[in-house]
Amino acid sequence: MVAMVLAAIWHNPPQLINRLFFMFEMFSGLGLWWSIGLVLAVFFVLAYEFINGFHDTANAVATVIYTKAMPAHLAVVASGIFNFFGVMFGGLGVAYAIVHLLPIDLLLGMDSTQGLIMVFSLLFSAIVWNLGTWFFGIPASSSHTLIGSILGVGGAYAWITHKPVTEGINVGKAIDIMLSLIISPTIGFIIAALLLLAMKRIWTSNKIHKTPEERQLVDGKKHPPFWARLTLVASAMGVSFVHGSNDGQKGIGLVMLVLICMAPAYFALDMNSRAYDLDRTQDANQRIMEIYQRNQSALSGVINFSAPATAQEELMTHCSADGVLQAMATLDARLGAVRTYDQMSLTDRREVRRLLLCIDDTARKAAKLPLPAKELTDLAKWRKDLTATAEYAPTWVIVSIALALGCGTMVGWRRIVHTVGEKIGTTGMTYSQGIAAQITAATSIGVASLTGMPVSTTHILSSAVAGTMIANKSGLQSQTIKTILMAWVLTLPLTMLLSGGLFIVSHHLFGG
Repeated sequence: MVAMVLAAIWHNPPQLINRLFFMFEMFSGLGLWWSIGLVLAVFFVLAYEFINGFHDTANAVATVIYTKAMPAHLAVVASGIFNFFGVMFGGLGVAYAIVHLLPIDLLLGMDSTQGLIMVFSLLFSAIVWNLGTWFFGIPASSSHTLIGSILGVGGAYAWITHKPVTEGINVGKAIDIMLSLIISPTIGFIIAALLLLAMKRIWTSNKIHKTPEERQLVDGKKHPPFWARLTLVASAMGVSFVHGSNDGQKGIGLVMLVLICMAPAYFALDMNSRAYDLDRTQDANQRIMEIYQRNQSALSGVINFSAPATAQEELMTHCSADGVLQAMATLDARLGAVRTYDQMSLTDRREVRRLLLCIDDTARKAAKLPLPAKELTDLAKWRKDLTATAEYAPTWVIVSIALALGCGTMVGWRRIVHTVGEKIGTTGMTYSQGIAAQITAATSIGVASLTGMPVSTTHILSSAVAGTMIANKSGLQSQTIKTILMAWVLTLPLTMLLSGGLFIVSHHLFGG
């Protein structure tokens, strides 16, 4: 990796110089104490992701360890490597689902002190809850923890400023994510149970339906048969990869939320965008407007076509679908006046981000209406082009999160591995149960990552293991199930209360 970085520096020194100049400009513009606060905030996000690594490692390695498919030390190292690559190649759909939990106007409109308090309140809440549940060996969801912390500070901000909750929390996005978090464990339970039943029907008298202890009594071996062992290892690494792609993206989203909240003038837009990127954004904006004009009757309930589609000189203060045509005209004028974002003022960069996401939000609503199929396909394509320079992550953010998650995966895994491997069912885990649970988890989480929805790796795999226990006519340990269910129910409201309460108290102490 060091060699790759050095090669990039050697072959492209102007880009390196530009980035160093940008960082110097950013820190000088932010001031000493604000810069220290920003660095500390990013450090705490990396700490959260490191904790997430060893908190969730068990979800990938518990089955291969307890079915004797891999030695524990080798399993966690391999899991860490696959988590790293999952982050690197996972995309950004889930990352920006996290960022968009807070409305555009809140992120770009709050003052600097409120932004600092908000960031540290949600980070403190997420880290404390994750460490606490890990210490007691409870397979709690890092996803619930992070999302609850974000919703808590957003709701607290709305309460302090006497604004409706919709101005502190993106309610629509929050509902989508909550449904995903609620439904996915149930699906994992059912699919894993059905998959195990199918395997038992196909392979009626096979060694894969034995536990390591049962097989040792038969032929003196604990390890699973070759192909079963191969499947267990491959599916475990699959879970590790998709865990990296889903939970790693949450970390990326958290870093971007911090950067946009604390330094919006420098991170609201991708400052490495070229003239071509701005032209593509401007073209997408114009083509979306053409789609609107061709489908006025279908879109009249969302867009006010009687409003003049003329650019406004003053800064936009609120995102509204009603005024989207004016927003689109304003964006077209702003982009047409420059060739790169460097040529914009710091204030204009913030406004352009607000315009881009406001236009995209209206386009998302338009995509749910009965438009012709070709128009819907084109609208989806132009939306991606429109937001390409706003929904991004610098390479250093992705690599940092990948390293933090990958390294965290290699430590502190024993507590929750013990819970998942021994305390869910009343009997040992068979090889086929491990295969069914891991294939279910890897597939479910992979689909969620591709569709940009955050899910809980912990709860999907725990539910899948429980499903295989029921399908195998094994009992469940009631105390463990109660503990997991209690953590599942309480994590979200308690982290909301913790982060929101901390934000309110800190606001009165330092921001009032």
